[in-house]
Amino acid sequence: MSHSQSNNPPAPLDLSYKHIIAIATPVLIANLAMPMQGAIDVAVVGHFPEPFYLAGLGIASQLWLLILVSFNFLQYASSGLAAQALGRQVATGKSGTELADILFRSLGLAVILAAILWLCKDWVIALGLQLLGAQPSSQQAAHTYIDIRYFGIVFELMNYAFIGWFAGQGKTKQMMMVQLLISTINIVLTLSFVYLLDMGLKGVALGTVIGYAIGCSTAFLLARRILSQNSLSQANSKTTKSSQQSLNPQLDAQQNGQLNAQPSIRQRLAEIYALEKMLSLFSLNKDIFIRTILLTLSFAWITRLSAQQGDLVMATNAVLLQVLSISAFALDGVAVAAESLSGQAAARKGHALFIKALKRTGVMTFWLAVGLSVLWLIFLPTFLDLMTDIPSVTSLALEYRYIAILLPIIGAGAYWLDGVMFGLTAGSKIRQVAIIVAAIFFPLTWFIYQKFGSTYAMPVIWFAVYWLLLSRFAVAALMLWRHKSQLIAQVKQTES
Repeated sequence: MSHSQSNNPPAPLDLSYKHIIAIATPVLIANLAMPMQGAIDVAVVGHFPEPFYLAGLGIASQLWLLILVSFNFLQYASSGLAAQALGRQVATGKSGTELADILFRSLGLAVILAAILWLCKDWVIALGLQLLGAQPSSQQAAHTYIDIRYFGIVFELMNYAFIGWFAGQGKTKQMMMVQLLISTINIVLTLSFVYLLDMGLKGVALGTVIGYAIGCSTAFLLARRILSQNSLSQANSKTTKSSQQSLNPQLDAQQNGQLNAQPSIRQRLAEIYALEKMLSLFSLNKDIFIRTILLTLSFAWITRLSAQQGDLVMATNAVLLQVLSISAFALDGVAVAAESLSGQAAARKGHALFIKALKRTGVMTFWLAVGLSVLWLIFLPTFLDLMTDIPSVTSLALEYRYIAILLPIIGAGAYWLDGVMFGLTAGSKIRQVAIIVAAIFFPLTWFIYQKFGSTYAMPVIWFAVYWLLLSRFAVAALMLWRHKSQLIAQVKQTES
C-alpha cells in the first residue's frame, strides 16, 4: 500500500452560493479599495485649477496601466496554478512544497521584469506619451507622475504574484488585508502630501509607491504564515499515518531516513528555479502576456481617441472611466471565486462539478452587475461632484452618464469568463480570444472614428468601450463552449 496516498476520500468541493459569496466578498472589498485609490487621485487632481492636470493624470494612469498591467499575468498564472495545486493536494492527500514553489517562481519573475523595465524607463515613458497623443501641457503633467511611480514598480509587480497566489487558494481574507492596507496608506499619504506639503502630482504618485512597498512586505509575512501552517499540517499528517501503520523496523528506518533528508538551500533553489519549470511558467505567462498586451493596447487606443479631442474630452472620460474601473474591480470578486472553484473542480476530474461552478458563479456575476448599475444610477451625480469641480467637465460627464451607468452589465460577462479560463490555465485559448477580439476591434473602431469622430466624438469613443467588453464575452463564451472538455482534460494531466 502506498504511503503517499491518503486512504480517505477528499472532502467535497463546496459550490454553494454561500461559499461563493464567502470567497467573493473579501475580494470585492479588497478590490474596491484599489480603484478607490485611483478615484481619490482623480478627486484630488480634479480640484486643481486647470483641466490639463486631470487630463495628464488620465493619460499617465493609462500609460502606467500599459506598462504595468501588461505583466499582470503574474497574478493570473500564479492564481490558476495555486488553485490546481490545492485541488491536487486535497484530492491526493499530498502536501509537499508545490504551493511555495509557485509563489517563489512568480516573485522571482517579478524582480526580473522590474529590473528590465527600469533599464528601459526613459524610452518607455517617451514612446508611451507620444503614442497616446497627449497635449503638451497634459504630457508634462503625465511625465511628472510616472517618474515617481517608477520607484515602486518592483513592489507592484510582486503584489500581482502575492494576490494571485492568495486568490488561487481561496485565501481571500489575506488578499483583502493586503489590498486594504495599500489603499489606506495610499489615500492618507496622498492627501497629506498634496494638502499639507503642497507636493502636487508628485505627492499623489509618492503616496502610491509607499503604500505598495508596505503592502508587499505585509503580504510576504502572511504568505510565510500560510506556508508554515501547511508544513505543520503535513508533519501532523505524517505522524498520524506512521502511528497507524503495522510495525516494520526496516520500513520505519527507510521512512525516517526520507524525513530527515532535508534538502539544502542550494538544492531548494535549484528545484524551485529549475529551467524546465521556469520555462513552463513562462509558457503559460507568454499566452496571458499577449492577451493582456492586446487588451491594454485596446484601452490605450480609447485613451488616444479621447486625447485627440482635447483636454476637456480627455478629462471627462478619465472621470467616467472610473465607473468602469470601480465596477470591474467589484466584479472581479466573483471572477476570483470562479477562477478558484473552476480550477479546483477541473483538477478533481469533475466535468459536472466544473459546469456547476461555471453556472453558479455566472449567476452571481450578473446579479452583482445589475446591483452595481442600480447604485450608479442613484449615486453617479454625487460621485461626479466629488471627482471634480470643473464645470465643463461635470456638464459633459452628466450628459453621458447613462452610458457609464450600464458599464457593469455590459462588462460582466467578460470579467466572469476571464476568471473561469484563468482557473483552467487555458493559456492558448485566452490568447486566441484576445487576438480575435483585437483583430476586429482596432480596424472597426478606427473606421468608425474616421467616419464619424469629428461630429460624434463621445458616442464613437464609448461605442469602442462597449464593443470591446461585449466582444470579449462573446468570443470567450464560444471558445469555452467548444473546448471545455479538452480544457478540463488538460487540467487533469497538469502536474507542477
